[in-house]
Amino acid sequence: MIYYWIHLIYLFIGSKLFWSKTDLTSDLTRKQRVNILDCDTFRYMANSKYSYYMDFIRFEKMFRSKLYGNTVKKGMYAVLGSQKIIYKKPLKRWSTFTITLVLEGWDEKWVYHKQVFKQKDQVCAIGYTKAAFWKHKKAQDISGIFKNCDVQQKEMKISENIQLIFDNDYSLLKANSIT
Repeated sequence: MIYYWIHLIYLFIGSKLFWSKTDLTSDLTRKQRVNILDCDTFRYMANSKYSYYMDFIRFEKMFRSKLYGNTVKKGMYAVLGSQKIIYKKPLKRWSTFTITLVLEGWDEKWVYHKQVFKQKDQVCAIGYTKAAFWKHKKAQDISGIFKNCDVQQKEMKISENIQLIFDNDYSLLKANSIT
């Protein structure tokens, strides 16, 4: 967990001092290397580390855009509503890969992203996330937040395929809840 927080501090400082600003609707790609601490059995990247890298690129986008100033600084905090990862090919220790964050769209409550892990122009994994910003135990209006961040588009509807990925989340929770 220490590695996670150190990496977040690095992203925050880098975004404020060294890296250029970015807008919320553009793709963001970052080159990474699978280090030994990312691996289980010291050979391939562990499935839990994919989530770490997905977090890091979302936080980098937040820090490098106006999103941080229009959410966290105003008392809102980011919450991940759901996450799906599809693994295709393992990432080997010491190898490099890229992760690209793509905005898939938003609705009144949630913003949807795709994160693509690639190595040598081959897709190794794809992650999909659904996130929101909360304040006073309530999800905030994403359209209003994006407007304050100078996003010109009034809406960006998600595709039917992305909607299908997350459609059954609440029914699964209800079916598996312990009363």
